[in-house]
Amino acid sequence: MGKIWERTLFMVKPDGVKRGLIGESFRRIENIGLSIIAMKMVYPTRKQADDHYPSEKDDIDWFKSVAKKGREAYEKKGMEFPYDDMEYARNIKNWLVDYITSGPVVAAVVEGPNAISMIRKLCGATEPAQAEIGTIRGDFSVDNYKLANKLERPLKNLVHASSSVKDAEKEIKVWFAEEEILEYKRSEEGVMFDPIEK
Repeated sequence: MGKIWERTLFMVKPDGVKRGLIGESFRRIENIGLSIIAMKMVYPTRKQADDHYPSEKDDIDWFKSVAKKGREAYEKKGMEFPYDDMEYARNIKNWLVDYITSGPVVAAVVEGPNAISMIRKLCGATEPAQAEIGTIRGDFSVDNYKLANKLERPLKNLVHASSSVKDAEKEIKVWFAEEEILEYKRSEEGVMFDPIEK
C-alpha cells in the first residue's frame, strides 16, 4: 500500500495494565479502523527494556530531545531547569527501564493508514497533564514532569507509541518475531479505504 500504510508499536505500560486500561486502549485503536496484527502480554526483561529505548551511542538526538522536553516543561512553569542535559536524559532512560520492567505490559503491532501519527494522536502528549481530553493520557492521567522529577521517576503515562518509521521498525523487532505478526483484512476495510465504485 506504500508509505501511507504503516506499522507501529503500541504498548500499554505497567500502570495502564494495573489500572485495567488494556481493553479501553485497544478499543480506541480498533474504532478508528487500524488493525492489531500482533499482541502479547509479557513481563519485560531489562534487556528488552534497554533495547526498546535508544542508546546514547546510536541515537544521541533522543537524549537531547528528552533533555529539551524536560527543560521546556520547567521553563513553561517559570522554573529553572536544575539538571545537566545529558545527566537528566540518562536518568530518564534508567527510570524508563525501571518503569517498564515493574510489571506486565501489553505490546502490539498496529497497522493501517498513517498508523504512527494516528496512534500518537490517540495517546496524547507525553506529559499527561498537557494531553488533550479525548486522548488516552488526557482522559486517564494527570501526571506531570515536575512531580516525576521530584519523585525521581519517569512520567507514569500509561502507554507508548513509536514516534517514527525508524523507531517503529526497531521497537517491533524488540518485542516480536516476524512469524508472530499476522496479516488479515478487517471487514470494513473496503468501505473505509477502497476506491469508490462509479
